[in-house]
Amino acid sequence: MTEAETQLLHQGEALDYLRRILLAPVYDVAVESELTPLTKLSSRLNNTLYLKREDQQPVHSFKLRGAYNKLSNLTEEQSIHGVVAASAGNHAQGLALAAQKLGIKATIVMPITTPDIKVDNVRRFGAEVRLVGKSFNEAQTASVQYAQDEQKTLIHPFDDVDVIAGQGTVAKEILQQLSKIDVIFIPVGGGGLLAGMAVYLKQLKPSIKVIGVEADDSACLKAALEAGHPTDLEQVGLFADGVAVKRIGENTFKLIQQYCDDVITVSTDEICASIKDIFEQTRVIAEPAGALSLAGVTKYCKTSQGNESIVAILSGANMNFHSLRYVSERCELGEQKEAVFAVSIPEKKGSFKRFCHTIGGKVITEFNYRYVNTTGAQEQANVFVGVRLNGEEGERESLTDQLESEQYKVVDLTENELAKLHVRYMIGGQSAPAIQERIFRFQFPEYPGALDKFLETLGEHWNITLFHYRNHGAAFGQVLAGFSVENDDQLAFFEHVTALGYEWKEETNNEAYKAFLN
Repeated sequence: MTEAETQLLHQGEALDYLRRILLAPVYDVAVESELTPLTKLSSRLNNTLYLKREDQQPVHSFKLRGAYNKLSNLTEEQSIHGVVAASAGNHAQGLALAAQKLGIKATIVMPITTPDIKVDNVRRFGAEVRLVGKSFNEAQTASVQYAQDEQKTLIHPFDDVDVIAGQGTVAKEILQQLSKIDVIFIPVGGGGLLAGMAVYLKQLKPSIKVIGVEADDSACLKAALEAGHPTDLEQVGLFADGVAVKRIGENTFKLIQQYCDDVITVSTDEICASIKDIFEQTRVIAEPAGALSLAGVTKYCKTSQGNESIVAILSGANMNFHSLRYVSERCELGEQKEAVFAVSIPEKKGSFKRFCHTIGGKVITEFNYRYVNTTGAQEQANVFVGVRLNGEEGERESLTDQLESEQYKVVDLTENELAKLHVRYMIGGQSAPAIQERIFRFQFPEYPGALDKFLETLGEHWNITLFHYRNHGAAFGQVLAGFSVENDDQLAFFEHVTALGYEWKEETNNEAYKAFLN
């Protein structure tokens, strides 16, 4: 096929999507959500910012649009047999409500780790819920089998032409609501929302810059763009569970390649900071995936020239309440208003006072210390210190230099995940020098009895020297564990850890561990 023929094919496909979006009957069940000016944040970031409020949908997420458009295009026979889908969140609720509206029987397959509130919401809309497996992949496999066995239509959460077109109606509304738009930031999981909006925007107003935003630990689009085709991530982070997708869709990727201008990634801390920003402006508590695009805006504005009209999509607000503690803990780090350090200070009276004087009156947000019985020249204490910042560029580096100039040994732990997730809650003593200790982080599906199951699977082959577990109200639990492993047992130990089937990472050489726990 010649280049001209390829271009004509793309144009024909784009026009077909444009037609589908314009004719999508989503307003039978969805609402035209508000475009809210973010005045306070606009002033801070030197741009004019708007937030597209998909939290206002009946299921508090944009997913209703694509689900309803797909179901409304089923044949009569498909509608009679019913539909099935795998989802642990917004797609499930959107599909359940759409099916109820159209009188179609829906079966939703959800992992057993799904919070009760989401299961109850799906059932409230009249759908049948089947709890299968401990992960989305297991639920997805089961849903495919159910669809085949029961002659039901499988509804994909993002990689479907009608679903993509339904999500594209978000772009249609924005162009009707705002005349001047320079940049639009759109969250990316499987790519349905970005693909649908991008193909619409570039047909009608190609001057608008379209930027996709991914969580940096779930960046399946970035991986696909680098490879030139959809590819599987080895693992995905689960904090922003609404975009925790291992592989971008085939249909969505083709459209994104053609019509998206750029993709950027943001950290967990940056997402938490944007959840706080959204709350302060709107009093809405966005879910992590819902705040993803605003986190991208904030990152973009740090290096942009300013004075642009920018839209971010608040894609959903189905936040698990128990996750708010974690968000609160991390948001100031994301705003660069707090830094955490490991600092060695003399183990003697007056050291804390001298340290406070050295940092020049900055507010100390946290100071963790425990006496360690040391002698002679090594009579030093390691303290875990949180310091309030003003958010200025280079402030952390300047503070580190200031402390080092006063002969303090300093390690900046602000970007250290082990320190922020586990160590700051564990400071209280160090292991005996004789222990040959190896430290690992584990992640396992969270459900009743999951911790017991994890410990049972771990077995009693090696002595556990350290253990820390926190339940953040998320779908997965996080454990830090230490083991006493003799040199002769290293190979057998790693074979055992690998065979457990849990995601793990060794942290024995982590600076936070060495400073406080080793």
